[in-house]
Amino acid sequence: MNNQRSFFFNVDWITVFIYLALCTIGLFNIRAAVFNPDHPYLLDMDTNYGKQFIYIIVAITLAIIILLLESRFLSALAPVFYVITVLLLMLVLVIGRNVGGNQAWINLGGGFRLQPSEFAKYTTCLLLARYLSGTNIKVTEVKSFLIAGGIILLPMVLIKMQPDDGSTLVFCSLIFVLYREGLSPYFLIVTGLLITLFVLSLITPNLWYLISAIIIIGLFLIYFFRRNRRMALGLLAGMILSAAFVFAIRPLYEHGLKSHQRERIDVVLGITHDTKHVGYNQNQSKIAIGSGRMWGKGYLQGTQTKYSFVPEQSTDFIFCTVGEEWGFAGSLVIVGLYLGLLLRIIAIAERQRSPFSRIYGYGVASVIFFHFFINISMTIGFMPVIGIPLPLISYGGSSLLSFTILIFTLIKLDSNRMGIV
Repeated sequence: MNNQRSFFFNVDWITVFIYLALCTIGLFNIRAAVFNPDHPYLLDMDTNYGKQFIYIIVAITLAIIILLLESRFLSALAPVFYVITVLLLMLVLVIGRNVGGNQAWINLGGGFRLQPSEFAKYTTCLLLARYLSGTNIKVTEVKSFLIAGGIILLPMVLIKMQPDDGSTLVFCSLIFVLYREGLSPYFLIVTGLLITLFVLSLITPNLWYLISAIIIIGLFLIYFFRRNRRMALGLLAGMILSAAFVFAIRPLYEHGLKSHQRERIDVVLGITHDTKHVGYNQNQSKIAIGSGRMWGKGYLQGTQTKYSFVPEQSTDFIFCTVGEEWGFAGSLVIVGLYLGLLLRIIAIAERQRSPFSRIYGYGVASVIFFHFFINISMTIGFMPVIGIPLPLISYGGSSLLSFTILIFTLIKLDSNRMGIV
């Protein structure tokens, strides 16, 4: 009895409450996004909202099962879970169903499908935590860094082959886990500079303007650090590599990306203006969100939603329904819930006594942050459309179940933290 009472109080109920709130909000917004007057009932199994209700029940059941498991098995079975998802990612390339140009789903029958890439995020976080928490493992050492990178890279390559670019990019967020575990901040700085140069190279009419700016800034920094020979040589090498990178960007951009990917990036950067073809989805999305103004049009009253002006509105563009029917106030509540969830997860990760639990917690935070930030940025035109769901709110069983497993595994690990020496 005392153990049950202790377990009850050790569970982080704030995180559980936020999870349930987002799931509930998602269910009602999916209903609004695809509402059919001929099927008005929430539990109608012929509709997406009826199926999502079943997914939520299954997810909550799975969450309870995870909380009742012995937490030490999660670390012990991490390699097994990882291998299973890798095999599923290989299998989907052979027998998978093609939906929207991606061969990413395995048919389960009865209108239900399994998307292995969603669960690969969980097993990758689990195995990465298992490896990095090992004895004498330091990401600052080349061998450890390469093995950790290999754990992340393998599912990325298999998912890219589907090809599912959105899910592939999610794994890049795990660099924040490596950074928390001691990776030099220079990796993040260099990544940020490369992204900046990439954007500037595309929007600058004459590349020589950008090259000249790089040289001027580089020479100024070299002069400033002239007494530190090592720093000066590093800056000189950085200046030369930056100039070479700028020259290489456009050929790589033209030949390394597909035409529709380039067109989406061009629309976001303002290089081209297209509101009828490539930019149609984002344009309609911004119209829907903007039309909600402060308080929204009211539940089931959104005209953009009702007449299906925005494609994929129950999945990738579910935030449009929030903006149109709930307005800025409702959107702010959603953003606040996600920020609260992320801050709570980071707080949980930091209070862990076990390195495995801490590292896993940062993996969960990284994946959820990437989904949340990119999905909402995509709907307001700040990022190109890459097709990733909004956690716990977008329609989809695989997505909901994978985020449920991610979150409740951390809650389970946290509930046992006091028993770890």
